Amino acid sequence: MQLSITLIIIIITVLVSLGGYNRRKIIDDLIFYPPAVSRQNQWYRFFTCGLIHADYAHLIFNMISLFFLGQYVENELYKLFGEMGKWLYLLMYVSALMISLLPTYLKNKDNYYYRSLGASGAVSAVIFAGLMLVPTIELYIFFIPIPIPGFVFGPLYLIISFYMDRKGGDSINHSAHIWGAIYGLLFIIVASYTVGYPIFQN
Repeated sequence: MQLSITLIIIIITVLVSLGGYNRRKIIDDLIFYPPAVSRQNQWYRFFTCGLIHADYAHLIFNMISLFFLGQYVENELYKLFGEMGKWLYLLMYVSALMISLLPTYLKNKDNYYYRSLGASGAVSAVIFAGLMLVPTIELYIFFIPIPIPGFVFGPLYLIISFYMDRKGGDSINHSAHIWGAIYGLLFIIVASYTVGYPIFQN
């Protein structure tokens, strides 16, 4: 049985996150800390922060979302692009970790009190890539057993994220959610036309 890229990402993320719960040094070494990037050129933090999470709820929420949507998107990209689709999926996930945090970095590069962790930006990219590929896909919000069509879920997600980002005060990086989501949409469009398979072709 061959593991999917999604499952490999989940396994690595869970193992590193669990290690971080037991050793604070792992968190300190991997967390996204803008001054460490701007002052010490520790650019790897854009990516390593996606391997750690604040608590079990944070980890479970992200990994369950990635498990269901990630494998779906991975399979859809494979159908469209063949073996290249799997590599495009991996490229999208890894690059989304950085792209989703760029606005946060520019805003806080000299803020010695700011730290961020979690794979939410990349997971948002995967979710919205799925919405771009199949806008009618039905999604569920935790604890609400009512399916929401993708073309409704997408705008609703962005509106709520924009509102929460402006409101602030909840220690959640909503900016990463927003830019990750936008990046997921754009990645599918650009990748589609780059490899010569427009997803909106007749």
